Amino acid sequence: MDGKQLARRISALKPGVRVLYMSGYTADVIAQRGVLEQNTDFLQKSFSRTELATKVHEVLRAAGAP
Repeated sequence: MDGKQLARRISALKPGVRVLYMSGYTADVIAQRGVLEQNTDFLQKSFSRTELATKVHEVLRAAGAP
């Protein structure tokens, strides 16, 4: 099962759950291959703890979390 399939299963159980995809491929390569839809929350590996925390914060804020 890949990340997209996992996200679908989780979303079926908990609609509205936020998903942050991460990959060693660039967002451009993933978009060209049609793996993820446009405007999908994505973080390219490798990243620091600070970058991860910042991105998670952004994703949660966009969902309306405090």
